[in-house]
Amino acid sequence: MEYNVHTLPNGIRLLHVPSASAISHACIIVNSGSRDEKEEQSGLAHFIEHLIFKRTEKRNTNQILNRLESVGADLNAYTTKEYTCIHASFLNPYLDRTIELFNDIVFHSTFPEEELDKEKSVILDEISSYLDQPEEAIYDDFEDMVFAGHPLGRNILGTAESVSRLSKKDIREFMAENYHTDKIVIAVIGNYAFQKMVKIGSRYFEDIPQNLHANTRLAPLSAKPVIKNHQKPITQAHAVLGMPAYSIYHPKKTGLLLLNNLVGGTGMSSVLNLQIREKYGIAYTIETSYSPLSDTGIFTLYFGTDKEKVNKALSLIYKEFKKLREHPLTEVQLQKAKNKFIGQIALGEENRIGLIISMAKSLIDHDKIDDLQTVFSKIQDVSRMEMADITNEILDERNLSALTFYPLG
Repeated sequence: MEYNVHTLPNGIRLLHVPSASAISHACIIVNSGSRDEKEEQSGLAHFIEHLIFKRTEKRNTNQILNRLESVGADLNAYTTKEYTCIHASFLNPYLDRTIELFNDIVFHSTFPEEELDKEKSVILDEISSYLDQPEEAIYDDFEDMVFAGHPLGRNILGTAESVSRLSKKDIREFMAENYHTDKIVIAVIGNYAFQKMVKIGSRYFEDIPQNLHANTRLAPLSAKPVIKNHQKPITQAHAVLGMPAYSIYHPKKTGLLLLNNLVGGTGMSSVLNLQIREKYGIAYTIETSYSPLSDTGIFTLYFGTDKEKVNKALSLIYKEFKKLREHPLTEVQLQKAKNKFIGQIALGEENRIGLIISMAKSLIDHDKIDDLQTVFSKIQDVSRMEMADITNEILDERNLSALTFYPLG
């Protein structure tokens, strides 16, 4: 896909992807997330993401929210372990309005005390609501177990105690230490000339003081697999298996993405869905995921079932893993897996907001963006031998940690 990049003197990059659509999508991504927090500041990155919508030097909350919604646009944001992202979808005439609002909320928010207090209450409710969803909460508990003592293990939302302690001073210091201008990308996919994007982006972001990145992230140490069971006031059992995996820079990343998609990824035809759900009817949901990060990654498998069926489900899962390890994919099977994965990626291009966010992240992580043909070539280059090596490492139950939530009683 065609794209253009312009770097401002302060290091902020402007990414433009041409599109013939009447609808545009834009995002501003900062390479800063929950792993960059100090332990006592857990939840701070997410707290900031909430607060930037509350008040700026020239707008109150209603004015911020209505700046785009009043013209039918959509504005939202999210925080991950390594990123903070604000994104919007809007009709083409409102590009200037959108980019100006990005500048205002990210760099001119005032964080008044009364808004801090209100938003703490909102997040405390969010934490309580999240804990009431065991199928979600178990992932955070699992990551805390696998990355014990490391920032990657901490919940993005923080805890009730840590959020209650957060202050305006914490916010200012965190943004100064982590909102690095050379790790910020403003990206737009829309029907504009690149020069227009550069002109608007420069107008609003060129005067931001330069704040260059210095790598202070520490990679997690390797640890032995851990097995834990917890009783919870729930009606169904929930389980997560997994292990630390390859980083975004690892040569086997593409192979693991392919294996993940084959074993338990998108669609109903994954190996585990066909066996555990369709053949035996044990679990309504069974899925795997692989999230590569800057210096590590994590591979997980989740399923929910009745508590008396957990052991049966685990037995069947390990049986399938053993089968995949001992009987490597044939060339025909591997090519079928590749065709499925490539097709899903191609269809994913239709999700334009997801596409522009993904491209912006790639620019931050790799200083380049691979076109679809390059992505497809990387998938096609995965060999049977490489897939066998990855399968033997990732799907070996001796390497897997496991966490299970059981109903009380």
